[in-house]
Amino acid sequence: MIDLYYWTTPNGHKITIFLEEAGLPYAIKPVNIGNGEQYSHAFLSISPNNKIPAIVDHAPQDAGEPFPIFESGAILLYLAEKTGLLLPKDLRGRTEVMAWLFWQVGGLGPMLGQNHHFSRYAPEKIPYAISRYQKEAERLYGVLDSRLEGREFICGEYSIADIAAYPWIVPHAMQGIDLESFPNVARWFHAISIRPAVVRAYEIARQINPSS
Repeated sequence: MIDLYYWTTPNGHKITIFLEEAGLPYAIKPVNIGNGEQYSHAFLSISPNNKIPAIVDHAPQDAGEPFPIFESGAILLYLAEKTGLLLPKDLRGRTEVMAWLFWQVGGLGPMLGQNHHFSRYAPEKIPYAISRYQKEAERLYGVLDSRLEGREFICGEYSIADIAAYPWIVPHAMQGIDLESFPNVARWFHAISIRPAVVRAYEIARQINPSS
């Protein structure tokens, strides 16, 4: 059994999508970040950076003590290796997926997060910051669109690279992005949105946080 410490954010959705795709048994432990629950001592003992998601694997492959893991990219990689799913086994395929996973966790997520912050939530509207992160969002969508030219998914076969990127594209309207301006992204986005595991993951989110 895996305990998933979760809230209804793009990074949280990554893990529910994987777990639903893999059919692994898991229990959700909601961490309401709006109420500051991520700062509790119990949660910090699992996720020292006070961010969701985090997991505790009660049946790790080494048969040792329950294993806590934080950071969404690390969790996806761990679960893919644990199950043998959604990560190629050959050197080139595995490295390619990892490169695009790292692209998401190091670029797409943080830059779109800054876009959200300065355009929607910052108490002061700073035109330079809004413009900077809007342009960076458009650039990153362009990178993804180019990558998807002639490919069904980011690395050909559906993988943890797609699972990592998809939830950050869901709020494209909030990011000021017209998805139809990026036709390859739009096609890819629709294909993932109708996968049964993805539908289930977002239904779980609505049950936990109806305002999500």
